[in-house]
Amino acid sequence: MDLNLSDEQRLLRESADRFVNETYTADHRRKIANDPLGFSMDIWKQFADLGWLALPIPEAHGGLGGGAIEIGILMEAFGRGLVSEPYLSTVIGTSLISECGTETQKQALLPKIADGSLILAFAHSERQARYDLAEVATTAKRTPDGWRIDGQKTAVLDGGAAAQIVVSARIDAGKIGLFMVPQGAAGLTSHDFPRLGGGRACNLELRDVELPADALLGDGSDALPAIEVVVDRAMAALGAEAVGIMQTLLDQTLEYTKIRKQFGRPLSANQVIRHRLADMAMQCDEARSMALRAALMADAEPVTRSRAASGAKAKIGKCARFVAEQSVQLHGAMGVTEELDIGSYFKRLLAFETLFGGSAHHYRRHAALGGRAVEA
Repeated sequence: MDLNLSDEQRLLRESADRFVNETYTADHRRKIANDPLGFSMDIWKQFADLGWLALPIPEAHGGLGGGAIEIGILMEAFGRGLVSEPYLSTVIGTSLISECGTETQKQALLPKIADGSLILAFAHSERQARYDLAEVATTAKRTPDGWRIDGQKTAVLDGGAAAQIVVSARIDAGKIGLFMVPQGAAGLTSHDFPRLGGGRACNLELRDVELPADALLGDGSDALPAIEVVVDRAMAALGAEAVGIMQTLLDQTLEYTKIRKQFGRPLSANQVIRHRLADMAMQCDEARSMALRAALMADAEPVTRSRAASGAKAKIGKCARFVAEQSVQLHGAMGVTEELDIGSYFKRLLAFETLFGGSAHHYRRHAALGGRAVEA
């Protein structure tokens, strides 16, 4: 198997790295952290101009037809810059529309996503579910004019910024449907809060939310298989973002140990410190390999795909915690101050651990799917 990037993929990586390095400075991140929206709409428009929002959209609908590898290239660069724009949540929504929507819905929604005028979020997690994607208590009942939805959703990434929220709801005893719920719909209440490490999320309460018949994505077939596909791909993308964060922590820690002196010598002259840096580098490489494997398996048959996604999520979570803790410790007390970015990167990796389930959940899922145990 040839694991080298194509010319187009290398150009994508180079342009993403250059944009992130020039745009996401420490001052920019501090400014955005105090913004009620949690990101910059000007930068979001630049994402559209660069073609990044069209990347996951099929070519038949005006997109670039990119896959998990291309999304991973972008997400790794975004991790290095601690990008807070709602890219992943919009990619998830885009993928659900592509997987489940009718041709009319795709033609109406996908071009708006590509030009940056439509931001999406995916509301699926519920308090009682404990990361079980099949556990949905929110209900959607048919009415003479369409649908009425009742329920609660937790930790909706970028839900406050989304113009449309893709909401999962039980449409009968055996099926889950996906509904396009506009921001500000009557009966929809949003409780917005900042995410650990940047960005924002919200909890949603839906009480007698009335929707037209065409708010249901697709023909009413069970959407759970599509949700599982899209969430597995999202975990691969998050793994790539975590790799970018880990590599940045390693690079900054290596540089710090070269210039920080104790007893007249740089920290990096200490053999024990060198060993710890080598361990950090090894963990970064292991995480990168797992993220790549998950991306390569994103379109495989369901068991292989899900095993790769859960294996990556569990292993990268373990590697990320090690690298983050070592980086903070080797920076000493400065590692947790606002003056350095180390603490922000550390917090984003802690948030990665909880998104779509922590390591313990994915160890169990991997084992249940018949895979060998992932190294704990």
